[in-house]
Amino acid sequence: MSKALIVVDLQVDFCEGGNLPVVGGNEVATRVSNLIAGPDYKVIAVTKDWHINPGSHFAQVPDYKDSWPVHCVAGTLGARLHKDIHSAQKEASGWQKNKTIEYFHKGMYSADYSGFDGVNSNEVPLEFWLRAYGVDAVDIVGLAFDYCVKETALDAVGRGFTTRVLTYYTAAVRPESELDGIRDELLDSEVKLVVGA
Repeated sequence: MSKALIVVDLQVDFCEGGNLPVVGGNEVATRVSNLIAGPDYKVIAVTKDWHINPGSHFAQVPDYKDSWPVHCVAGTLGARLHKDIHSAQKEASGWQKNKTIEYFHKGMYSADYSGFDGVNSNEVPLEFWLRAYGVDAVDIVGLAFDYCVKETALDAVGRGFTTRVLTYYTAAVRPESELDGIRDELLDSEVKLVVGA
């Protein structure tokens, strides 16, 4: 079994200090940076919200369910990767020449939550890129657990990948009391939830 790490939307705007922060985002970025720089994953896909004109996904009075404040606008500081993720990928690329890291933009003109809606700079979709590297299993981390991580995991298992979400390396928008339904949905879809480091 060939496994890849999918790092979901660990961008400035989704961490504390950004336009749409997830509580714990900075800590998650630091934890995930150790996975990227470490030896366990040779194939890593990093997704980024990259909004150009996403329509009703942005709203002046957002409902924080289907509409949101302006965030991760293409080319802005808020759309950049968290500094720890940026540093980790540079370190990994420098000393592990056999490690492959690729970037996938999503949400340019619509509200795309799943990393599998993303394409790389050559317009190759995430699924095709993973298949090209012989990947049949994925571990998913990043932000936010109850939105883009969830949707990426559901799409991954729906496309036939053995799928795990490493919950220690995620954080959620919604409070803990509202997350049981999300967990049940993932488990019912045969996504494995791994708790702890």
